[in-house]
Amino acid sequence: MSEDMSEKVLMKGNEAIAEAAIMAGCRHYFGYPITPQTELTAYMAKRLPKMEGGVFLQAESEIAAINMVIGVSSAGKRVMTSSSSPGISLKGEGLSYLAGCDLPAFVVNVQRGGPGLGGIQPSQSDYFQATRGTHGDYHTIVLAPDSVQEMVSLTVKGFELADKYRMTSMLLADGTLGQMMEPVSLDVGEIKTFDKPWATTGTKMQRPNNIINSLSLIPEELEQWNMTRFERYKVVEENEVMYEEYMMDDAEICLVSFGITARVSKNAINEARAQGIKAGMIRPITLWPFPKKALCEAADKVKAFISVEMSMGQLIEDVELATRCKKPVLLCNRCGGVIPSPQNVMDKIVEANNLGGEKA
Repeated sequence: MSEDMSEKVLMKGNEAIAEAAIMAGCRHYFGYPITPQTELTAYMAKRLPKMEGGVFLQAESEIAAINMVIGVSSAGKRVMTSSSSPGISLKGEGLSYLAGCDLPAFVVNVQRGGPGLGGIQPSQSDYFQATRGTHGDYHTIVLAPDSVQEMVSLTVKGFELADKYRMTSMLLADGTLGQMMEPVSLDVGEIKTFDKPWATTGTKMQRPNNIINSLSLIPEELEQWNMTRFERYKVVEENEVMYEEYMMDDAEICLVSFGITARVSKNAINEARAQGIKAGMIRPITLWPFPKKALCEAADKVKAFISVEMSMGQLIEDVELATRCKKPVLLCNRCGGVIPSPQNVMDKIVEANNLGGEKA
């Protein structure tokens, strides 16, 4: 890496995530190879063992990897794992344990088509899995980059948010972004750190024992734990929502999209504007917390929404909820590893523009 962090370097998305994690202070990585995120694992395998305190371990399975994350996080260290869709499913129990123990961690999902083994091409069909969680009542902070540069900045942000709120942060990318190469700046500014008085670092007879546990056999106690946790989630929703508005000042059609499909959508919006159609976009950067307020306010100004996504229709449900069904919400989608083309999106913009604006 160049010593001048302001100088741009050409990096693949997966490798940019790994380098950003190291810059954020992560010295512990546990994972298992799976396409299309294997370069991230390989990068960590090369870099971490050469660093003071660095630990890389290719676990025997994804299940083992997430449980190793729980152990290191309990000790107060910044730790991460990464995988792709089926591998994240295997980590599901551990993700719920992290939430139940109120432990910070950083998890990367470079999505591939499914269900099942599916294929190795890009997808966004893990949206529900990421934003709804696995068993139990809990939330994960979900960050959705649309460029290699954002993979860097959101990785650093993800570690910070995880420590700040004692939560798991997930970077939800896709196979295209993971494999894409773009110039990036590694100037990420000052790295924020947080005290962890709850960590199991050994008392040295100077404090009471810290206990990390997600089990409570007393219903009233478990209920209170959940109530307290959701008070913290409420603070996250009030303070950590991130989104980008693109040409929304006078927009009559609002596209909602994230990740690689948001980049496609911008091209379609530019073409629509050239044809005299006032299209714009709200791009959620945090998928949870979702930018509900921004979409609800947009619903009072535009005549229709379009959810552009690589799934059979998952993001669209949050768009409908956020806009309270005030205006029609159309779906522009491809799946199975196929990326919508600008023309696919443009056709849907024309369809939305021809609507009378009545409530669906």
